[in-house]
Amino acid sequence: MPTYLPFSVTAAALALNQSTHGTPATVVANRATGMTLTLPDATGTGAEFDIVVGTAITSNNLVVQVSRSADVMAGACLMAQDAGDTVVGFETAADSDTITMNGSTKGGLKGDRIRLKDIAANLWQVQIICAGTGTEVTPFSAAV
Repeated sequence: MPTYLPFSVTAAALALNQSTHGTPATVVANRATGMTLTLPDATGTGAEFDIVVGTAITSNNLVVQVSRSADVMAGACLMAQDAGDTVVGFETAADSDTITMNGSTKGGLKGDRIRLKDIAANLWQVQIICAGTGTEVTPFSAAV
């Protein structure tokens, strides 16, 4: 059985593809100044991407976005709050197509995890487990 090593990303931008970056591989975001990861078109292939923050974002943002305006994301983010040992949850909206983590209120801290699965034409399922600081806010938006 082949061994799948984590795929460390340090570039400012990367177009993800299933054969190189897809599960069972793990994409490790290792750029403190942020990066943009672009998903392939959602066509219902079952392609999966597992993204882990390996280096906390200290400036700019870690952005994960769809490649075309027809695609959206559906799912939720569970974010641990730094004050009070509680968790806050955020759901996607009907038009969510972008995840933005800023290293603070929107997640982007070392160890945060994003899982995405191409479940149908124009639809990515998303699960985020992360930590936030300050007054936490949703990482989801419609930006593409």
